[in-house]
Amino acid sequence: IEERCRQLTSRAPVVLFMKGSPAAPRCGFSRKICELLTEQKAPFDILADEEVRQGLKQPTYPQLYADGKLLGGLDIVRELAEEDELLDSIPAAAKAA
Repeated sequence: IEERCRQLTSRAPVVLFMKGSPAAPRCGFSRKICELLTEQKAPFDILADEEVRQGLKQPTYPQLYADGKLLGGLDIVRELAEEDELLDSIPAAAKAA
Protein backbone atom coordinates (compact mmCIF):
# COMPACT_ATOMS: atom_id res chain seq x y z
CA ILE A 1 0.00 0.00 0.00
CA GLU A 2 2.80 2.45 0.87
CA GLU A 3 4.52 1.92 -2.49
CA ARG A 4 1.22 2.34 -4.33
CA CYS A 5 0.54 5.58 -2.44
CA ARG A 6 4.03 6.84 -3.28
CA GLN A 7 3.38 6.17 -6.97
CA LEU A 8 -0.06 7.80 -6.89
CA THR A 9 1.09 10.93 -5.08
CA SER A 10 3.94 11.33 -7.55
CA ARG A 11 1.76 11.04 -10.67
CA ALA A 12 1.16 14.81 -10.76
CA PRO A 13 3.01 17.80 -9.26
CA VAL A 14 0.17 18.45 -6.77
CA VAL A 15 -2.20 15.72 -5.54
CA LEU A 16 -5.00 16.04 -3.02
CA PHE A 17 -5.94 12.94 -1.05
CA MET A 18 -9.47 13.55 0.21
CA LYS A 19 -12.76 11.99 1.17
CA GLY A 20 -15.06 12.17 -1.85
CA SER A 21 -14.48 14.47 -4.81
CA PRO A 22 -14.40 18.26 -5.27
CA ALA A 23 -17.93 18.11 -6.64
CA ALA A 24 -19.13 15.89 -3.79
CA PRO A 25 -16.83 16.09 -0.76
CA ARG A 26 -17.66 13.62 2.00
CA CYS A 27 -16.54 15.88 4.84
CA GLY A 28 -16.29 19.57 5.62
CA PHE A 29 -12.49 19.49 5.76
CA SER A 30 -12.31 18.12 2.21
CA ARG A 31 -14.81 20.74 1.02
CA LYS A 32 -12.82 23.55 2.63
CA ILE A 33 -9.43 22.49 1.25
CA CYS A 34 -10.92 22.29 -2.27
CA GLU A 35 -12.33 25.79 -1.80
CA LEU A 36 -8.96 27.12 -0.63
CA LEU A 37 -7.08 25.55 -3.52
CA THR A 38 -9.63 26.86 -6.02
CA GLU A 39 -9.63 30.37 -4.51
CA GLN A 40 -5.84 30.43 -4.70
CA LYS A 41 -5.96 29.12 -8.29
CA ALA A 42 -3.68 26.31 -7.16
CA PRO A 43 -3.82 23.43 -9.67
CA PHE A 44 -4.27 19.96 -8.21
CA ASP A 45 -5.26 16.40 -9.09
CA ILE A 46 -7.46 14.24 -6.88
CA LEU A 47 -6.29 10.94 -5.46
CA ALA A 48 -9.60 9.11 -5.25
CA ASP A 49 -8.31 5.62 -4.51
CA GLU A 50 -10.50 4.39 -1.67
CA GLU A 51 -8.45 1.21 -1.20
CA VAL A 52 -5.27 3.19 -0.62
CA ARG A 53 -7.06 5.63 1.68
CA GLN A 54 -8.46 2.80 3.78
CA GLY A 55 -5.14 0.96 3.80
CA LEU A 56 -3.06 3.90 4.95
CA LYS A 57 -5.41 5.10 7.72
CA GLN A 58 -3.84 8.55 7.86
CA PRO A 59 -4.78 10.39 11.03
CA THR A 60 -6.71 13.02 9.08
CA TYR A 61 -7.90 13.73 5.59
CA PRO A 62 -7.56 15.65 3.36
CA GLN A 63 -3.82 15.61 2.74
CA LEU A 64 -2.08 17.67 0.04
CA TYR A 65 1.04 16.31 -1.65
CA ALA A 66 3.49 18.40 -3.70
CA ASP A 67 6.27 16.73 -5.67
CA GLY A 68 5.29 13.42 -4.06
CA LYS A 69 5.84 14.72 -0.53
CA LEU A 70 3.22 15.56 2.06
CA LEU A 71 2.66 19.32 2.20
CA GLY A 72 0.00 19.08 4.90
CA GLY A 73 -3.65 18.92 5.77
CA LEU A 74 -6.30 21.60 5.93
CA ASP A 75 -4.68 23.54 8.79
CA ILE A 76 -1.33 23.82 6.98
CA VAL A 77 -2.93 24.67 3.63
CA ARG A 78 -5.17 27.29 5.29
CA GLU A 79 -2.15 28.84 7.03
CA LEU A 80 -0.14 28.91 3.79
CA ALA A 81 -3.08 30.57 1.99
CA GLU A 82 -3.55 33.17 4.74
CA GLU A 83 0.15 34.03 4.56
CA ASP A 84 0.10 34.15 0.73
CA GLU A 85 2.60 31.29 0.63
CA LEU A 86 0.44 28.52 -0.81
CA LEU A 87 1.36 29.12 -4.45
CA ASP A 88 5.03 29.33 -3.45
CA SER A 89 4.68 25.81 -1.99
CA ILE A 90 3.41 24.40 -5.26
CA PRO A 91 5.93 23.16 -7.83
CA ALA A 92 6.47 25.35 -10.87
CA ALA A 93 5.56 22.39 -13.09
CA ALA A 94 2.02 22.46 -11.70
CA LYS A 95 1.60 26.18 -12.31
CA ALA A 96 2.84 25.85 -15.89
CA ALA A 97 0.35 23.09 -16.71
